Amino acid sequence: MKIVPISLPTPFYIGPVNVYLIAEDPLTMIDTGPKTKEAIDALRAGLRAAGYLVSDLRRIVLTHAHEDHCGLARSLRDEAKNAEVLVHEWETGHRHSRLQYEEHRSLLVRAGVPEDEIETMRRMYEGVRRYADSFDDHEHGPLWDEAELEFESGSLRILHTPGHTPGSCSFVREADRTVIAGDCVLKRITPNPVLSPDPIDPSKRFPSLAEYLVSLARLRAFAPTMVYGGHGGPVNDYEELFNRYLRAMRERQAQVIKLVSKKGSTAWDVAQKMFPGADDVHRFLAVSEAVAHLDLAHSEGKIGLEISGSKELYKKAG
Repeated sequence: MKIVPISLPTPFYIGPVNVYLIAEDPLTMIDTGPKTKEAIDALRAGLRAAGYLVSDLRRIVLTHAHEDHCGLARSLRDEAKNAEVLVHEWETGHRHSRLQYEEHRSLLVRAGVPEDEIETMRRMYEGVRRYADSFDDHEHGPLWDEAELEFESGSLRILHTPGHTPGSCSFVREADRTVIAGDCVLKRITPNPVLSPDPIDPSKRFPSLAEYLVSLARLRAFAPTMVYGGHGGPVNDYEELFNRYLRAMRERQAQVIKLVSKKGSTAWDVAQKMFPGADDVHRFLAVSEAVAHLDLAHSEGKIGLEISGSKELYKKAG
């Protein structure tokens, strides 16, 4: 099975995004890049270098529905004369702008984020949304955990690997233990456990960090020989990365616990102390990071949690 990495420019702080052409029948694109002229030009060039055109695509598969990964999906589908689009049913970013729904606002209120900050975050994501077209539910098919994407010369096993987002998926070629992991595995940085409503019960918060740890362990069970991530170079020593991630998470959790006051702190309080210079999208990501580590620490009995009005207050254990 021939996997062709293609690097595309993005307008985001993360830098270029990696998308992957599976040069087998049916010709498949895993992730698409953002909806910009620069990205589509680079994608066309990458396809031409591999001997293909956009019109040759028959299947578009999304690891998750963030703009840098799904932005061109509709355009590619249309140009390829209705290529099949597949995404996990727990992904909602492909539908409408994040933070648009009341359940998103409710999560931020519970985290102690002031109303003016919530409105600023919402407007910011409205601006980001121009880098992707939305899909209605009937316009894409589902990715099922443990199912297979079949090709002429083999298959890729679908693994539901939530954490960065609820519906994040990875794809494993078991013949040589190669993995395409989207933003579940990044060589130089740990992915942000983005604050999200629970797909089963949107009134609840998705336990992103706890789920992410399970996802990392699931991938580890395959003993990957090569992991292609959504950004940066490939990982050829997954065991080293796995242990590095765990150390980084333990260190961040210890930092978060220290920032919780005896009288009680909201996730927003902790985020402000942890990332005092955060601006723009980083303020939302800072809250996501704080909430994820606070939730995990609370689930492990390391801190307490009380409800104060509409806000959640975390307190030192004991």
